[in-house]
Amino acid sequence: MELPLKGNYNSDFYKLYYHDTGLLIASLDEEAQEDLRANKNFGTYKGAIYENIVGEMLRKSGYGQLYFYKHDNPALEMDFFVRDADSLVPVEVKAKDGETASLNNLIKWESYRDVKYGIKLGYKNIGWNGQFYTFPYFLTFLLKRFLKDRDK
Repeated sequence: MELPLKGNYNSDFYKLYYHDTGLLIASLDEEAQEDLRANKNFGTYKGAIYENIVGEMLRKSGYGQLYFYKHDNPALEMDFFVRDADSLVPVEVKAKDGETASLNNLIKWESYRDVKYGIKLGYKNIGWNGQFYTFPYFLTFLLKRFLKDRDK
């Protein structure tokens, strides 16, 4: 994974997201929809739902194409990539408050030289730990503005 994003992506590997997360829920079987309305078994779908919500917000805030990364050996997976003026910025969506091993590795490994810091979206307050920024999900719509202002 390196800059430029458009010039380095592999069109053989892709993820599909719904333009409207309500359509994602509607595409589930009736039993799963009933469970979600009753607030049951949310953990089963939580990761996919939050990733779709973030993807939807990124697209609606002006990101034309969404990029992700997956590498099997060593195991690395990143939900989204955006960029600022001179670096590649991995964006990890966390449905649970857990470790961010892939995000940490992308930042520290020298083979990913275009990655200088990252962003973690989850149930957290705004923060900076020296390697990545943490934002609550609902601020995703401001990400593009934040990256632009950060470069000034």
